[in-house]
Amino acid sequence: MNESIETFMYGVSQLFLVPVLAAIGVLFLYAFYALGAFLWQAAQRRAGRPAGFELAGVWQREPGLVMADLEALALKRLEFARIATRVAPLLGLVATMIPMGPALKALGDGQLADVSRSLMVAFSAVILALIAAALTYWVVNVRRRWYAADLLAIEKVEAAR
Repeated sequence: MNESIETFMYGVSQLFLVPVLAAIGVLFLYAFYALGAFLWQAAQRRAGRPAGFELAGVWQREPGLVMADLEALALKRLEFARIATRVAPLLGLVATMIPMGPALKALGDGQLADVSRSLMVAFSAVILALIAAALTYWVVNVRRRWYAADLLAIEKVEAAR
């Protein structure tokens, strides 16, 4: 009885390897997309172009928006990157642990090539996940500072009116 539960849990856990690896791949690609968009926005901000100041642009197009609306918009724009920052390391841990079962089983059977293959998947996945998390973490934190500065500037303009 106990062995059948363990075998069932092992089988179910192995079903998650491909979806977890796919999710890590998507997050890794997204991290570079977010980094590119961030660098583009940084260049626009540095040049003083209005496109680099998203919240100010929205506020100018829709002057009826209150500060809470702009804060909600800022949070919405940061949301996916914030989620990626937190989820990527968790998926990396999952992608490390799933191949460890087959690796330990192969080690017990003396199949070192299979051990090596499983460990290669495990460590590669966690490395990509941590890179994705690091990039999105950096982007989120700098953008959060930008949005706070933009909101302060908008508040000053509103107070001067």
